[in-house]
Amino acid sequence: MALLGDLARPTRLTVTALRAWPERDMDVSFECATSGVQRHRFRGPLLYDVLVAAGPAFGPAGRRDRLRFLITVTGLDGHLALLSWAEIDPDFCGAPVLLATWADGAPLDGPGPQLVVPQDRCGARHISGISAVRVAAHLPAPAG
Repeated sequence: MALLGDLARPTRLTVTALRAWPERDMDVSFECATSGVQRHRFRGPLLYDVLVAAGPAFGPAGRRDRLRFLITVTGLDGHLALLSWAEIDPDFCGAPVLLATWADGAPLDGPGPQLVVPQDRCGARHISGISAVRVAAHLPAPAG
């Protein structure tokens, strides 16, 4: 998985490398349009923790500047999800979005990490086999 974009330290991370961050266990249920309610248990680090370690290029405006940043997560199959920085930042929404390294007790070393957005009612933003996470400022930095 590649960490790309407006980062001081873009890098590539394997599932094994992701396990170096503190991992959380999370029970998640979501509605699937074709098969009804799905229930799963995931384990992995918070997306926020991994991205902060990569050094997002926030400007001198501090907290307000973070609101300009978007996160795009792409799977090996081309599936794409978009999140705002404010969704995962504890100073704002603080959603516990995971980069899962385990799903239902099985390691994801082979298929790759999975994006888990537990607050979503449906699982459309759950991306399996993440190939890239890109952080990018959406708007120019505020003046001053």
